[in-house]
Amino acid sequence: MIDKLVVVAIGGNSLIPDPRNPDIEWQWEAVRETCRHIADMIADGWQVVVTHGNGPQVGYIMNRSEVAKREAGIHEVPLDLVVADTQGSIGYMLQQALDNSLRRVGMNHTVATIITQVRVDPNDPAFDNPDKPVGGFLSEAEAREAEAEGWTMMEDAGRGWRRVVASPKPLVINEINAINALVLAGYIVVVCGGGGVPVVRNEYGSLRGVAAVIDKDRASSALAQTLRADLLLISTGVERVCLDFNTPREKPIDTLTLEDAGRYLAEGHFPRGSMYPKIEAAIDFVHSGGPRAIITNPQNITRALRGETGTQIVPGGAG
Repeated sequence: MIDKLVVVAIGGNSLIPDPRNPDIEWQWEAVRETCRHIADMIADGWQVVVTHGNGPQVGYIMNRSEVAKREAGIHEVPLDLVVADTQGSIGYMLQQALDNSLRRVGMNHTVATIITQVRVDPNDPAFDNPDKPVGGFLSEAEAREAEAEGWTMMEDAGRGWRRVVASPKPLVINEINAINALVLAGYIVVVCGGGGVPVVRNEYGSLRGVAAVIDKDRASSALAQTLRADLLLISTGVERVCLDFNTPREKPIDTLTLEDAGRYLAEGHFPRGSMYPKIEAAIDFVHSGGPRAIITNPQNITRALRGETGTQIVPGGAG
C-alpha cells in the first residue's frame, strides 16, 4: 500500500540556471539540487513520481538540427523524436542524480524512466491554431523558406521569426498501466517528460507521432488524477505565486482556494506563457478530488511541504 503519493512536476527552465550560459555542467548541478530535495521527500515517507518539462532543451536540439540542415544537408529531426530524445536525456540525469541523493540519505531505490506517449485528439482545435513557439529565431527570408516547406511561422515580439506548433490537450497516457504497476511495486519513475510524446491513432488504430507539444503541467495534472495522488507539486522558478508579478504591486500568495484561483485566472493575473498553465493544472487536480497542489521552486520544496512557503491550492469557495 502507498501511504502518500506525490507527482513532482519539474520545470524545464528550472533545470537551466542561466539561459545565457546553458553549460551542461550547470544543468547537472540544477538537476542534482532538485533531486536532493526529492530525496528528502522520499526519506520523509512520500512515494514519488517525477515528471519534467523540456522547452529549452527541445529548443537546443532543434537549433542544432536547423543548423545541420542548412550547413551540411543533414536531415531535420522530427519534433516527436526530439521530445523522445529529451525524455531519455533528462530522464537519465534525473535517474543518476536521484540514485546518488538517495544513497546519501541511506536509502536504496530503483529509479526508472519510461518513454511516455500521450494520446491527443487529432481534431483538437489547437491543430487549427498553432501558437506554441519551438526552436530558434529565423530571419524573415528564412521563415518564408520554412513556410514553403510546410512550417507555420510567427513573428516573435521583434526578435525574429519562430516556428509554432499545436499544443493539444492530453487525453490518455499510453503507458499508464506500466507506470501504475511500477509505482505499486515501490519504484520511483520518471514519466511524461515534456508532457509526453504527442501521438494519435490513425484510421487503422495504429499510433503515430504528431508535430505538436503537450504542456507538461497539464499532462502532470492528468497523471496525478489518474494515479489518485495525494499531492501535485509543481517545481518552477519562483518561490511563490504572485499577483501583479514584476510590478511595484507584486503580492506573493500563500494559499489559493479553488474559487480564488479560478477568479484570478479569469481576470488575467497569470500570463499564459508562464504561470497560467501551472495554476490551471493545479485547479484541475484539486477540482477532480486531489487534496492539494503546491507551486514553489526546487530549493524550497522541503519548506513548502511543511507549509512554510510556496503557494498551496486547496479546495474551498464555490469552486
